Amino acid sequence: MQALSGLDASFLYLETPSQPLHVCALLTLDVSTIPGGYDFAAFTGSLDQRVRAIPEFRRKLHNSPLNLRHPVWVEDTDFDIDHHVHRIGLPSPGDHATLAELCAHFAGQTMDRSRPLWEMYVIEGLPGGRVAVMLKMHHSTVDGVGGANIIAYLAGTEPGTLPPLPETSPIPSPPGHLDLLKASLAEFARRPAELARLLPDLAGVVPRWLLRALRRQGMPVPFTAPRTSLNSTITGHRSVAFTSMDLDAVKKVKNAFGVTVNDVVLALCTGALRRFLAERGELPDDPLVVTVPVSLHNRSEHGTGSNRVSAFFASLPTQLADPAARVYAIAESNRLAKEHHYSIDADMLQDWAQFAGPFLFRLGVRAYSALRLAEKHPVVHNLVISNVAGPPAPLYLLGARITGMYPLGPVFHGAGLNITVISNAGRVDVGLLAAQELVPDPWPLADAIADELKELLGAK
Repeated sequence: MQALSGLDASFLYLETPSQPLHVCALLTLDVSTIPGGYDFAAFTGSLDQRVRAIPEFRRKLHNSPLNLRHPVWVEDTDFDIDHHVHRIGLPSPGDHATLAELCAHFAGQTMDRSRPLWEMYVIEGLPGGRVAVMLKMHHSTVDGVGGANIIAYLAGTEPGTLPPLPETSPIPSPPGHLDLLKASLAEFARRPAELARLLPDLAGVVPRWLLRALRRQGMPVPFTAPRTSLNSTITGHRSVAFTSMDLDAVKKVKNAFGVTVNDVVLALCTGALRRFLAERGELPDDPLVVTVPVSLHNRSEHGTGSNRVSAFFASLPTQLADPAARVYAIAESNRLAKEHHYSIDADMLQDWAQFAGPFLFRLGVRAYSALRLAEKHPVVHNLVISNVAGPPAPLYLLGARITGMYPLGPVFHGAGLNITVISNAGRVDVGLLAAQELVPDPWPLADAIADELKELLGAK
C-alpha cells in the first residue's frame, strides 16, 4: 500500500473551504509554436496520453478504517480527463488583470477528493491569440519542486518533443478492507515506540534552537512578528497578481553586492512590502518575519512522500529606507538563519508529522478560524515567500512555448499573502496570491517588486 506521509496528509487535514491547500501555476503560452496549430481537442488528447503515464495525475485518496493511519494512494480506475480539464474563454477586455481575477476565482475553490487531486483550466482569448493554462494540484500530492517537475514532464525543449518519463511503480488498486484494517492497527501499535524514539532528540534540539534564536544568532523567533493587515483570519476568496523580471538583471545585483539570488529576491520583496505597508499607513518599526520553504529533496533520508520540504524564518528589514542597507541586512540575516536551520535534522518535521491526526487537526483549524484566533495571539509570521528553481531553457507545453510561468502558493489564517518566485528561461517570474479581503488589489505590490529591481540596479 502506498500511504501518504504525515506531512502530505497534514495538508488534507488542515484544509477548509476558507483555507484551500493546493499549489497552482499560471502558464502563458504562445500556441503558434504547436506543430499543426492549436486545437483544444487535440491539445486535450495529447495531454490525456501524457498524464496517464504520470502517477500524480491518476492516483486518488483511499481512507483507512477509523482513520487509524493516513490515507493511501490508489489507482483511479474510472479516470476521465474531462473531469479535470476545463475550457474557459477569458472575458473582455482580456488583459492581465482579467486573467488574474479569473485565476483567483479558481484558486479559491477546493477540489473533489473522490477523484485525483488536480485540475487544469485552459483559458483562451488572450491578446494575439495566445492561451493560458492554470494547473492546480493539491499540496498533498506535490510540493514546489515536485510541481515544477510535473510541468517539466509535460513539456519539451522543442515543440515536437517530450522528455522521457521517470521510472515509477504501478499505483496499487484499492486494498481490501481487512488488509487495510490490519495495516492500520499495526501502524497504530508502532506509534508509542516511534514517539519514544523521537522525544530525546526533540528535547535536546528545542532548548538549543530557542537559545540561539533569543540571542539573535539565528532565525527570528516565531510569535515575534509585528502585526499588519496581512495577519488576520481569511476566507476562501483570493486575489492574484504576477510580474516578471530579467534574470541577468537580478544576477547583476547579486554580483554587485556579493550576495545570493535568494537574498536579492527577498530584498526586492522587502522593498515592495515597505512601499505597500507605507501606503497603508502601517509600516512597522520592526522587521517583518517571513517563512521561507526549503526543499529537502537532496537532504532528506526519507524515500517516501510527495512533500520533502522544511522552512526557516527570515527577517525582512522593511524599516530600513536605504535599499542597499536592506540587501546587506538580509544577506547577514539569511546566513545566520540558514546556519540555524541546517543545525536541525532535515527529517525532523516529517518524522513528527507522522503523528498528525485528522480529527484533531480538522477540529483545531475550524475552531481557529471560527474564533478568529489569528487576531488574538502574537503574530507567528507575516507572510510566505518561496523561491523555486525553474527551467534554464525555454519549454514547450505539449508544443506551445511557455512565455510565462507564475507559481501561486497557498495562504493561511494569520498570513494572508504568498509570494512565490521561479526562474524560467532567463526570466524571474513572480506570482502573488492573497486573501482577497486582506489584499483586494495586489497589482501595486507586484509592480513594486519590478520597480525595486530598477532601484537596486541604480544603487549597485
